[in-house]
Amino acid sequence: MKKKLTITVAEDVYEGLQAVVGPGNISQFLEDLARPHVVQTSLADGYRIAAEDEVQEQEALEWANSLIGDVSELS
Repeated sequence: MKKKLTITVAEDVYEGLQAVVGPGNISQFLEDLARPHVVQTSLADGYRIAAEDEVQEQEALEWANSLIGDVSELS
């Protein structure tokens, strides 16, 4: 269930949020920033949630695979 929250921010912060995040994405952006600080989840839950983000998982896999070449160059 979603709850509506009204907050007050400086005009430059608001304009920055609109420019960087986009007007339709500010709520989700702020929720994602706040969640780890205010919602207690177990480490296992955190890993499960992270694993559900397919884009992030693909980027992590590509990054990890790119390190293989770096290590082989050291020997």
